[in-house]
Formats: sequence, structure tokens, C-alpha cells
Amino acid sequence: MPVPEPEPVPEPEPGSDAGRPEPGEDRILTVANGVTALRLAGVGVFCWVLFGLGRQSAAAVLLAVLGATDWVDGQLARRLHQVSTLGKVLDPAVDRVLVGTAVIAVIAHGAVPVWFGVLTLVREALVSATVLVLAALGARRVDVLWLGKAGTFGLMVAYPAFLISHGSAGWQAPLHVAAWVAGAAGLAAAWGAAVLYLVPARRALDEGRRGRRAGRGGGGPPPVRGSLQTQGEASA
Repeated sequence: MPVPEPEPVPEPEPGSDAGRPEPGEDRILTVANGVTALRLAGVGVFCWVLFGLGRQSAAAVLLAVLGATDWVDGQLARRLHQVSTLGKVLDPAVDRVLVGTAVIAVIAHGAVPVWFGVLTLVREALVSATVLVLAALGARRVDVLWLGKAGTFGLMVAYPAFLISHGSAGWQAPLHVAAWVAGAAGLAAAWGAAVLYLVPARRALDEGRRGRRAGRGGGGPPPVRGSLQTQGEASA
């Protein structure tokens, strides 16, 4: 199935209020930011349960919960009209901390081969670096590809499954097979999406630059540069 091309996002008119921060975006104490903070705290709890208490299964369940609630804080921010500047930065940052910590912890526990974990980490590092560069250069939003979402979901299933199936018990064998199926498919999809993002990312950068030039030429303020949140949405 061909990957749908992202639809162009119209640039704000020179001198208009489009793209400017909404009132209240400087808020810090919001329900959405509270959920994000809890997820960040959960990363530390996960490491303590796995290495401090030695509770492998409990740590795997907690990791699965943290991964499955990735969408909760963003949905709350939009539904409760609590989108904030802090949340735009904190949400994707916590996601990266969770992924990096989880992968390193599962490697250190011996539940996943080093090469598999390294491929996951390298992909995440490349995506994060690209997000920062595009945001700094003023690229417009890059739409999420379904392949990237599928890859993220596969890896979110695979790592807790690798952890909980690490052992010699009979019930762990089927889970280990399922972990490899989800992990292999997720990693392949994640890398495939990273390659496919190159074309829309270049287009987004060109359109962002043209918009800024048009804004300056029209006498109004240049369009606001792409935020970490809008760019971060493309890193799934």
C-alpha cells in the first residue's frame, strides 16, 4: 500500500495572529503536565523495580503501562484546552527518556540482544536530532506516517514482552516468540518510516523557508518557527 503524501499546511498570513501562542500556554500546573510528570517519575520506578527489587515481571508490566499511556497527556491537553509551552517540550522529551531508559535497562538485564537494542537507540537518536534541526530551521509540521506509528507500537509491545519472557519457564517461551515477531516487525517499520520521512521533511523545510521570506517581504512578522511538539509528532 503506498504511503499517503502529507497535505501541505497553509502558512499564516503576514501580520496575522495565526501561529502565535494561545492565551494560557505559559501555564505549568495543568492536568496534562501532571500526567507527563507522573510518566517521567514512572521511569525511575521502573528501574528501581527491575534492578533494586529484582521483580522482572512487575517491571515489565510497568513498562507496558508507561508505553501504552504515551497518548494520554497529549489527549488531555487538547480535550481540556490545556496545551502549554512546557507540555510541548516536556511530552516528547519524556517519551525519549522512556524509550532510551527502557532499551538500555532491558539490554543490561540481558533480555534482548545488544545489536537489537543498539538499532533501536540509533533510530531514536537520529529521529530526535532531525526533529531538533527541523524545528531550529523553521520547517513546517511533518505529518505522521502510519508506518512510523506501526513501528512504535511494535517496539512498545516487544520490549515489555522481551523482559517478561526472559527466563526458562515453559509459559515464557510463547511470549518470547511473540516478542521477536513484534520486535522485528516494529524495528523494520520504524527504520522504514525514518527513511520515508526524508522527502516530506525536505519539503516541509522548503515551505517553512518560503513562508518566512514571504512574511518578511510583506512587512509583517515572520511565521513562528515549528515547535518541538509539532515536529515531535512526526517522530512516532
